[in-house]
Amino acid sequence: MAVNLTPDPIVADLARRIAEFVRDVVIAVEEQQQGVVRSEELRGELQRAAKEAGVFAPHASRKFGGYGLDMRGRAAVFEEAGYSLLGPLALNIAAPDEGNVHMLEAIASPEQQERYLRPLVSGDMRSCFAMTEPAPGAGSDPSALTTRAEKVAGGWRIDGRKWFITGADGAGFAICMARTSGEPGDQGGATMFLVDADNPGMELVRHIDTLDESLYGGHAELLFDNCVVGDDAVLGEVDQGFRYAQVRLGPARMTHCMRWLGIARRAQDIAVGRAAERRLFGSRLAELGMVQQMIADNEIEIAAARGLILQACWELDQGGSAAQSTAIAKTFCAEAIWRVVDRSLQICGSLGVSGDVLLGRFLREVRPFRIYDGPSETHRWAIARRVVRTYDRAAAE
Repeated sequence: MAVNLTPDPIVADLARRIAEFVRDVVIAVEEQQQGVVRSEELRGELQRAAKEAGVFAPHASRKFGGYGLDMRGRAAVFEEAGYSLLGPLALNIAAPDEGNVHMLEAIASPEQQERYLRPLVSGDMRSCFAMTEPAPGAGSDPSALTTRAEKVAGGWRIDGRKWFITGADGAGFAICMARTSGEPGDQGGATMFLVDADNPGMELVRHIDTLDESLYGGHAELLFDNCVVGDDAVLGEVDQGFRYAQVRLGPARMTHCMRWLGIARRAQDIAVGRAAERRLFGSRLAELGMVQQMIADNEIEIAAARGLILQACWELDQGGSAAQSTAIAKTFCAEAIWRVVDRSLQICGSLGVSGDVLLGRFLREVRPFRIYDGPSETHRWAIARRVVRTYDRAAAE
């Protein structure tokens, strides 16, 4: 079946309006804040402006006030939002809330959707996804999960430690992955729990100082100590947490790629503008062969990244797992986007490393993407295993 690369007219119009909103409203705030927002007041102002522009929470279903976009539709609009570091925050499509919206729509009960999903979509509440643990716990290998949930009268008691939990500071609730059966290393036995922020058994231990700073709420370490929740806090079914995580993780990897692709385009635009205006050695910088090669390589990698994203999104829209295509796209995008931003900074020279443009900030923000959502090495290992398995099956037949 052919992959249709032409966006739906509604999606194309929405992407155009988002692009205008980001350029007219968001970039001025981004430049003033150096790409980092820590104020709830400023977050609220950006999101109110997005609502007034009619571009808020486009990923949510129409039932909850969004546009009900499929993954290919999200690719177009998320890229435009990602043209600014603060665009996704303004539109309420930043991680981790965006991925949690996707998962809650697919898994949560009607009662859970009203309690958690509706205020999350409206921007009245934020969330976090608590799966990653300090070593030797869950990380690149989720089956190493050590946090445990034991059945108690009327509910569950959760005990364990999580870290690198994005957006935890100020979140209204956490989706906590805990082991309800089996031992670390087992492929099953995990359950997701909805834990309210005011639960005395969940403590924000510290903020982790990281290279990136633009994700709202930062990255935190959480302690679950005698954290008791009711039976109604179970998200989905008991012991099915790893399976449910796939509902979130594949699409979330792609939406990360979409947003960072917007930053790659922004970096390229800054570099091309500088190269077209700066004169050196009797000609414009843009007329020097080495600079032309860097500009061309940026264009090639931006186009290739977009193509891989659309391929993976098409497979997800068909209802498949798209495990191989999402792994390929995530690995390529994480590395290509870094190269695009790095070349753009190089083209701009001393301006690029200064605070007068945001290329240095972009470089710091995109570097961790080669680790977040699975390191490139882990994805390459999984990609190779699938290729070899396919070969072995074909040889056996």
